[in-house]
Amino acid sequence: MLVALALLFISRAEGYRTLLLGVFALGMGGGALNGAANTLVADLHKDPQKKASALNLLGVYFGFGALFLPFIIASVLRSLGLIPILYIAAVLSLAPGLLFLFQAFPRPKTSQGLPLAEAGQMIRNPLVLLLGFLLFFESGNEFIVGGYTSTYLKNTLGSSISVASYILAAYWAAMMLGRVVSSRLLLRLKSSTLVLISAIGSALGGSFLLLAASSSGAVVGVVLIGLSFASIFPTTLGVAGSHFETLSGTVFGILFGIGLTGGMTLPWAVGQISETLGLRTGLGVVVIDAVMILILQICVRRFNEEKRSLGIEGKVLK
Repeated sequence: MLVALALLFISRAEGYRTLLLGVFALGMGGGALNGAANTLVADLHKDPQKKASALNLLGVYFGFGALFLPFIIASVLRSLGLIPILYIAAVLSLAPGLLFLFQAFPRPKTSQGLPLAEAGQMIRNPLVLLLGFLLFFESGNEFIVGGYTSTYLKNTLGSSISVASYILAAYWAAMMLGRVVSSRLLLRLKSSTLVLISAIGSALGGSFLLLAASSSGAVVGVVLIGLSFASIFPTTLGVAGSHFETLSGTVFGILFGIGLTGGMTLPWAVGQISETLGLRTGLGVVVIDAVMILILQICVRRFNEEKRSLGIEGKVLK
């Protein structure tokens, strides 16, 4: 409902300050909706593999919006105009809000909320920090590729606007396909193994994109990046949800906060680097981020193995 109200506020904005308030409210509503939807889906599944699988499937629906809505807006913008489109978007956002009023949700896992002291402990938890910074680099990468690919294709590789748009659409389509495939793979494959494979694929895809001499060569890199990015964010959330079942909402909030910080700062860093050294050099951050994800996932894997080892030793001592 907050998203719907924010869209209506934006449609009536008469200056930059009022527009900024509307966008801020839109971010608040969207962020809460994102975190709550992931938390609810995670809580529906007790098995860690099924949890990660379901979260990947949820990510497909986010991909639908990223892929199709820009095309729909572009096709009707001239005939309808921007303000009616914002009204339609507000109504579409309000519909599920009203439907949720009649849904039965799981009971709260804590009867009186979470004490601030416990929330502070979660922020300092080593595993939460490892997962959070993994998502910091992943979120940054998704924003970088989604935001800079078209500019790179047009200005560096000489692609037309239409070709660049189709290649960017291929990126989102590959991400959606990757999440569908990942949702099935995770029923048979360990989450840590899939994230490791995805990090390597991200680094390779980023390298292909940087080394491409034409738009046709860039397609391979962009599609590989989309397929590789697909599983990292939702699968990592699945790992967090399995380790912190009773505090999944709090932990997800922390992870989204750290992840979106990467989504804000890393694209800015690419812009600064690109202004001085060129966009091809700036996009090298994508490969560096992928390597960081690989290193952090190895750390997560070792952390879990050590915890399991300590648990077994404790049982033997008892």
